Amino acid sequence: MSGIFRSLVGGRLVALLFLSGVLCAGTIRAAEPGLVFEGGAGPGAGKKIVLVSGDEEYRSEEALPQLAKILAQLHGFHCTVLFAIDKKDGTINPNQSDNIPGLAALDEADLLVIFTRFRDLPDEQMKHIVDYVAAGKPIIGLRTATHAFNIKEDKTYGRFGWTSKAWDGGFGRQVLGETWINHHGQHGKQSTRGLIAPGAAEHPILRGVRDGDIWGPTDVYGVRLPLPGDSQPLVLGQVLEGMQPDDKPVAGKQNDPMMPVAWIKSYQAAGGKKGRAFTTTMGASQDLQSEGLRRLLVNACYWGLELEVPQQSNVAIVGDYQPLPFKFGGFAPGRTPADYAK
Repeated sequence: MSGIFRSLVGGRLVALLFLSGVLCAGTIRAAEPGLVFEGGAGPGAGKKIVLVSGDEEYRSEEALPQLAKILAQLHGFHCTVLFAIDKKDGTINPNQSDNIPGLAALDEADLLVIFTRFRDLPDEQMKHIVDYVAAGKPIIGLRTATHAFNIKEDKTYGRFGWTSKAWDGGFGRQVLGETWINHHGQHGKQSTRGLIAPGAAEHPILRGVRDGDIWGPTDVYGVRLPLPGDSQPLVLGQVLEGMQPDDKPVAGKQNDPMMPVAWIKSYQAAGGKKGRAFTTTMGASQDLQSEGLRRLLVNACYWGLELEVPQQSNVAIVGDYQPLPFKFGGFAPGRTPADYAK
């Protein structure tokens, strides 16, 4: 299917040509200020997923569009991807920590996938996230979502901040299970291999995932053990000596005990409804080159929506995916949301 779609992003008219086959399972359109992948036939048809990016280091602006393409084109979900947008020119700017327009899409969402870091959003944007949490709807948190917000305690939604004392650990700890603690592996020097947590092998999120299927160049994050409440670890992060998937595991305390890098838990905000959450401290754009991690994330979306998880989810890369290395200041400047629809 070939076609041209046009979008108005930051006051600029963008026209993109799509080659035959890209829109095989539904249409893609740029809807100011983000992207909408309409989805199509499949188990996810009719379910709306909103994916919220906004971190300075791990290229969530690349990871989430790719995940959305997989969910929409291979599974039928309707996906909206939102970005940190520069207030001056309408381009994607992960360093703009106080602007993620389009969050009103959460008002009709069935699932939230969040990959933000230290955001300090204005009340009118933040309210959509707060209302979503209060409704007890399912949430998938990636990597820096454990410290998704950096909001001062005296502000309207200060309890969501990662250092909150009023709501211990804020959104990260209360909803996802942990806030920012530390780099457990050596950042940029030791990569992560995923091993199935004891007793978790039969969990539906792990269908089609085996020991060693998950690997990523990002390091293991530290968490406090045991994780709070009814948290259930699914995948443990084996710290490797280097940055290749076949490197040996580090000997000593970094792997004894191993930190969970994926888990599930329930959450409930004060006065709100009870919901389910899945968290992984992996998920950088380079991590998504791992088929095992992609399958884990797709399965988690099915689980979050209480749909039957496929025995072997189709998680093929959609389109040309060449993620940039993770680093501060490493994003591609001047890009608009439409550039990630290709």
